[in-house]
Amino acid sequence: MAKKQFKSESKRLLDLMINSIYTHKEIFLREIISNASDAIDKLCFIALTDDKLGMTRSDFKIFIEADKDSRTLKITDNGIGMDKDDLENNLGTIANSGSFRFKQELEEKPDDIDIIGQFGVGFYSAFMVAKQITVNTKKYGCDTAYCWQSSGADGYTVSECDKQDIGTEIILTMKDNTDDENYDEFLEQYRIQSLVKKYSDYIRYPILMDVKKSRVKEETKDSDKPEYEEYTDRETLNSMIPIWQRPKKDVAQEEYDRFYSEKFLASDKPIKTIVTSVEGVVTYKALLFIPSATPYDYYTKEYKKGLQLYSSGVMITENCEELVPEYFRFVKGIVDTADLSLNISREMLQHDRHLLTIAQNIEKKIKNELNSMLKNDRESYEKFFSAFGRQLKYGVVADYGMHKDELQDLLLFYSSTEKKPVTLSEYVDRMKEGQERIYFATGENAAAIDALPQTELLRSKGYEILYCTDDADEFTLQTLMMYREKRFCSATNDDLGIENEDKDEDKKDNTALITFVKETLGDKVAEVVESKKLVSHPVCLTAKGGISFEMEKYFNAVQPDSGMKAQRVLELNLSHPAVKNMESLIQTDINKAKKYAEVLYSQALLIAGLPLENPSEYTDLVCSLM
Repeated sequence: MAKKQFKSESKRLLDLMINSIYTHKEIFLREIISNASDAIDKLCFIALTDDKLGMTRSDFKIFIEADKDSRTLKITDNGIGMDKDDLENNLGTIANSGSFRFKQELEEKPDDIDIIGQFGVGFYSAFMVAKQITVNTKKYGCDTAYCWQSSGADGYTVSECDKQDIGTEIILTMKDNTDDENYDEFLEQYRIQSLVKKYSDYIRYPILMDVKKSRVKEETKDSDKPEYEEYTDRETLNSMIPIWQRPKKDVAQEEYDRFYSEKFLASDKPIKTIVTSVEGVVTYKALLFIPSATPYDYYTKEYKKGLQLYSSGVMITENCEELVPEYFRFVKGIVDTADLSLNISREMLQHDRHLLTIAQNIEKKIKNELNSMLKNDRESYEKFFSAFGRQLKYGVVADYGMHKDELQDLLLFYSSTEKKPVTLSEYVDRMKEGQERIYFATGENAAAIDALPQTELLRSKGYEILYCTDDADEFTLQTLMMYREKRFCSATNDDLGIENEDKDEDKKDNTALITFVKETLGDKVAEVVESKKLVSHPVCLTAKGGISFEMEKYFNAVQPDSGMKAQRVLELNLSHPAVKNMESLIQTDINKAKKYAEVLYSQALLIAGLPLENPSEYTDLVCSLM
């Protein structure tokens, strides 16, 4: 029998097909099963109009058989089959697809006919694991069966064979094992089961396999030493009907929870389940889950974002990052659509308008669901925000604030007056008459912020303060800059824009005192000023320029060698007894006055949560004044 060469492609192209197009060798089984499903679809379509076929939808199936002794894997379907011309055109020409032509020829295809094998190359992925492929097939309406056989790029043969039933069986003779590759794994029943479950679980026809099992022998059931026997049971490996294809009203939340747990290996229950079906310019179904807890690896580079993308029940990619924006990376779920421009490997997607439209719709859906939860189920939303609020804040800061308008109304901050998390909208709605700024203060926790001297004036006037206790909070508010035309104002760094009416009416010139303290401290501070915000405390530090003290702490914790340092401004409460005493000592004991200045500066550092340059020196200084 003369061996024929592949019609349109060279050995180099076939090598590329086998070695480069697919990332994982395990993909081959998905491709062959998908082709089998396509073949059944074609015959199923014919059965709608041809009563002579004598088959109903329930008669169609795919069968898998592994033989470890001969090291072969056989996949059989009872679909439409192929004749000699089909073998020549479809298997003899790489990148030629009978499925694609069939789809083009259908002027009006039924809703349940959906061909996904459009590229004519998936079959050849089997050469990644097989050293020889044999295809025995008989086409519906033909009397003769044919055998196509190939060992790769050196060509193929086509001959008549003995096959009684219509359909196709593909026999893969596995490659020999090497030190790096174990091809025998694809003959193990547990491996086959797992691959079918992973990639082909929602193929609409049953995928059958004879599975070896063990059971207690009937005659030894009641014995102290029961004996076991092996038996074979024919199992359906796939579930066929995806949960997202079922009407929402017919699915209990417990079923969604169980699916989420099993599919995404999650120990928590989703805090929100989103089911959506869209028909129009693009048609797709989506089943999305918002987790209730942060995965252990969420903030590591090992965490993979993205939704699982299916086409007609066949998984195309496990983590399609294009479907969710980075700030919603916590969302898990599945999108199933036939409106895809897939490339030849099915593992990657062309960046076309369909995928972009789906991603935009999903982004809006997630945002709307979060807004609804915030409005109608505040307790659940606060639980969600405690787990993923930082991600939303990162989303505000990322891309130079490009997404801040979409995310700002989803943010929560702890309120000094409400004693609970509040939204920016709620804060602005409660603002005092004439209040022009949204006040916030940063610190390690609420108790630390409560003790800040800089917040005294705001508290005394009854102004609400937002507490920024997360690393990302201050970056977030600086990125937002304003909300509903109200500027954000740091209680610890900025001019509050209000006056302390309890200050002495005497507006004497304090230039000499200010100059003395600045000269005493030298380069330790960028500036010394009279404070407009202190009430009972003598001193505090504020930052000058774009870097705050919390930013300094953050950057130095992340990069200890960064040398990041905020410019320090020492604010003095000139009406405080300690400051007045220091001022009087300038005339009587200038050395002691200098010690006062050093002590006040060190105390300001401690209040701000900044480290003392020399704690031992500070202790000696305090002791010298006692």
